[in-house]
This record gives sequence, C-alpha cells and structure tokens, in this order.
Amino acid sequence: MARWDHLADEALAGNALTREDAMSVLRADDDELLALLHAAFRVRKRFYGRDVRLHVLRNAKSGLCRENCRFCSQAMGAQSGVERYRMQTPEELLEGARKAHEMGAAKYCMVTATRGPSNAELEIICEATRRIKAEMDIDICASLGILTEADAARLVEAGVDRFNHNLETSKNYFSKVVQTHSFEDRVRTVKIAKAAGMEACCGGIMGMGESLDDRVDLAFMLREMEVESIPVNLFDPRPGTPLADVERLSPAEGLKCLCMFRFVNPTRDIRIAGGREVVLKHMQPLALYPANSMFSEGYLTTGGQGYEDDMAMMAEAGFHLSEVVHEEE
Repeated sequence: MARWDHLADEALAGNALTREDAMSVLRADDDELLALLHAAFRVRKRFYGRDVRLHVLRNAKSGLCRENCRFCSQAMGAQSGVERYRMQTPEELLEGARKAHEMGAAKYCMVTATRGPSNAELEIICEATRRIKAEMDIDICASLGILTEADAARLVEAGVDRFNHNLETSKNYFSKVVQTHSFEDRVRTVKIAKAAGMEACCGGIMGMGESLDDRVDLAFMLREMEVESIPVNLFDPRPGTPLADVERLSPAEGLKCLCMFRFVNPTRDIRIAGGREVVLKHMQPLALYPANSMFSEGYLTTGGQGYEDDMAMMAEAGFHLSEVVHEEE
C-alpha cells in the first residue's frame, strides 16, 4: 500500500518515524502484510542488501540464576527442568567458537544467566576471548548481566567486541516481568558497555502480555540509546515459568513487530531471535525481509531448526550468508 511505501521513503531519507507511524505498522490489517513486508525490505535492502549475518549463542552457565525474570526458564523459582551446570571452562568456550567460525558466523556470543558476573566468571570469559582471538577471526559478544565500569574495561581489554543486555520490554511494563532488578539497571549497563568501547546488542521480547504501546516504547528507547544491534525475540512460553500460559503471537503479529523495529531503527542490525520457528511457523522465511541477521543452532535452553535448515531456508528465499569482514585493529 502507498502508506507503507511512504514510511520506507521517510526512513530511507533519514527522517525519524513518529510514534503514530510505528503504531500504524503494528495495527496494520493482515491483508496488508505483504505490502508492509515489501516496504520494510526496501529499507533493509538499502543498508544490508540480501546479506544475512549469522550469530551463534553459547550458554556458558545454565539454570543457576537468582533473578526472577518471569519469562526465563533459568530464573529463580522456575520449574522448567532445564539442564543446570556451572561456568564452562575457557577450553569449552573456545571449542564453541571453533564451531561457530566453521559455520560462517559473524558473532559468537557467550552468555550467562546471572545478575552480573563474579570475578572468576569474568576472568573465564576474558581468557576464552583471548584464546579465541589468538586462533581465529570472529567477533565476540558477551552477555553477562549487569556490568560495572571495571567489568566493562576488563572485557574490552580482553578483546570483547560487543555486549548484549536486552531491555526486554518497555519501562512501563518491565516491573510486570522482572522485580529483582530495574529497567534503569539494564539501561545503565548498556551505557557502560558503550562508554567502554563495546558495541551494544540490546533488544526485547514480543508477546509477554505487553501492549502495542509498550512495543513501540521499546523500539524508540533503543533508537534513543543508539544501540548497534537489536535482537527481536518472539515469546515462546516456557513450561514451569510464571508466563507459561501466555498465548503466542500469530505469525502476522510477529512479522509486523519486525517491520516496526526496522522502520524505527532503519540502519541497525535487526535480528530475528528466539521463537522464530514456533511463532512464525511456515511464514518464517518472510522474517528475512525486515531482519538482516538471525541466530542459528538454538537459543540457550531451546533448540532451533538447525544450521542446515537455516541455510536452506535462507537460500530458497533468495538471501545469502554475509561475508564476514573484520576491520583491522
């Protein structure tokens, strides 16, 4: 439809979309979905062509978190049955990086479900990063909870390129899903990571019971913070968690969320993250029209459709794996 092309024109001209524009995307009639995706693809294509950046996650410590994030199967009190293990060794994390590198991944992200890293855990991540960087050319992302300035400095010195700390939802809705830390804690950590010299990977989860306004609030907050990368998770309720009975988004709702994030943050890396298989189902390839990157080989505690199927889906939809180019030090 002409109005979606108008939004694409505005984004391509460098004009910031309004909240009303963003809300109109989320409220679009399902009959307009293909026109909306085409308009979002015009923006995606300008900045990323048909390239898809691959990201691989490594759950460096599982199921031992003391935070109460109501969506998370690793959170305090969750009866999810996820595997529990303490911090992996640098050797184990290095082996994960080797596999990610073989897959052609642009980023390898080491993750711990925790409030923040202990000194010992931080040193393991730093040592693993040093070994990975010495052996192969791959960007490193770390997701370790709340950071101090000293923590961030150590990560940068070790060679970590990017730090992930999702806001998850809007400031207004945050206390409905997390009570053991605040929205401001998360914002502060992202700012500390950027100030230290790391890129910021920061996104959220769509479909936890939040309103359309909350989704728009999150997209605009991420624009204000100038984060480099935005993972958009489509909520896949986990058994044994307080949000286990939340109804999943429809495929059309999930795709509209991705289009909205692309229009609001046109130049940023928009990643289709957790839940893409179970929410989008057979419409999953359409996510690549607004999104230019994706996770492969699972999402910490849940498996994905697998690397081979991801590569086939990408190729059949007319996209291709991004050639990984790293800037010289």
